Amino acid sequence: MCVELLLVEDYKADAMILLEAIERVEFKSNVHHVLDGKDAVEYLSNDNSPRPDMILLDLNMPRMNGHEVLQWIKQDDNRRDIPVGILTTSSDEADIKKAYQNYASYYIIKTTTFNALET
Repeated sequence: MCVELLLVEDYKADAMILLEAIERVEFKSNVHHVLDGKDAVEYLSNDNSPRPDMILLDLNMPRMNGHEVLQWIKQDDNRRDIPVGILTTSSDEADIKKAYQNYASYYIIKTTTFNALET
């Protein structure tokens, strides 16, 4: 079985760290990376794009932020069942509360080290 992941991350260094960590996990996955919320909506709206089994979503992005993307996903009958994990630098209580109110599956504050991400 191959897991389809959608990574929505605008900061290329963070995306590279996450991709490296995902490669080390002991399951087969296809990771599709988009750079912002509008690209995520476009990807998810395209019938030719593989449907993700999970979405890893940053909050602070240009054009359309992660909260807006999460709301869009969870308001759509065809996508609301896709688990969405928030990976962000924000430790703001309001961001955490809003993410869970919009049915995020989990909320992880990004670490600055690769080793911490692996655990």
